[in-house]
Amino acid sequence: MVNFQTDFDDDMFDEGERDPRDELIDMITSEMETARKRMVEIRDQIETMQNSVEREQNRYSGIAAELRNLKDNLDTVPREDIRDRYDEALDARFRLATMRGQLEKFEANYQILEQNQQLFARSLDILQGHSSIGGPGGTPVTPIDVVGIIRAQEEERQRLARQMHDGPAQSLTNFILQAEICQRLFDRNPDRAAEELENLKSNASKTFQKVRDFIFDLRPMMLDDLGVAPTVRRYVESFREKNDIAASVEIINEDRRLENYREVMVFRSIQDILSMARDYAAPTELSIKLDMSGDIIKANIEDDGRGFDASALADEDYEDTGGDARIQALTHLRDRLELVGGTLSVHSTEGDGSVIRVEIPAE
Repeated sequence: MVNFQTDFDDDMFDEGERDPRDELIDMITSEMETARKRMVEIRDQIETMQNSVEREQNRYSGIAAELRNLKDNLDTVPREDIRDRYDEALDARFRLATMRGQLEKFEANYQILEQNQQLFARSLDILQGHSSIGGPGGTPVTPIDVVGIIRAQEEERQRLARQMHDGPAQSLTNFILQAEICQRLFDRNPDRAAEELENLKSNASKTFQKVRDFIFDLRPMMLDDLGVAPTVRRYVESFREKNDIAASVEIINEDRRLENYREVMVFRSIQDILSMARDYAAPTELSIKLDMSGDIIKANIEDDGRGFDASALADEDYEDTGGDARIQALTHLRDRLELVGGTLSVHSTEGDGSVIRVEIPAE
């Protein structure tokens, strides 16, 4: 990891050479301005999408009322009118679900930018508020790892891009193909068209649920409303149902709240570790213990799956060795934890399960 120190003596620089601290200040200020502009854009998009969702909801409600009337008068309504109203209802329902998904995505992106702004602001305060990095009485302050911050952001963007491409984007492509098949079949083979429409409806419902799961993974709304403990409990329940893995969770001091970014870090750490265990260890049982009671928030995740050589985590050149993907993922997680003063410890041997411990300061 590369750390940027800012306790430089002015005499160390030749005339005309910029202090690296000033360059950091300029870079962070620029990033804050870019994020601010993006937040304004997203806020406008949220307002526009909220209006669109409201209009589409009203449209769908009106079509649904018409369908109820048609149902009561099937014997007198031309078949073509029934088909047109059914198509409109299907289209409105799909558009409404898509719009709601986009709205939730905009809101999640806005919250991420807001958190980044808070982090940049705190970093800027440290850089501008001290002629040399240090706290009261000369107590050293942890240097700001700007490279680590940027890398963590880019890794998250890449992960989300992959998930969007492999999930909702692929499903939407399939919907278009199914809709075209239904369109061609409606006049030639109404029964087959109805069957295809039913398949389309079923697939749309499944995809909508996947999108909701994707949004929850991206940024669970209940994290802001209820806190990290209920969110972790809900996530573990969902993880158990989806993956057929016996996952249990124990939480101490469940009602405690932390600063927003610390709650996000606790949740993301547990989420990432569970995903790693599922993808790389093939466990049958997982146990999670989250202790929210002390000055240090502690999370222990234990699995009975395939272990690995944890000593590889000490290898600073892990990216150049072509090593285990799980080692790389854990190293990235460790680097992110260090940005908030946290630690990651791993106990594992090949073929004998793993115990991963995360610690994050509560204050």
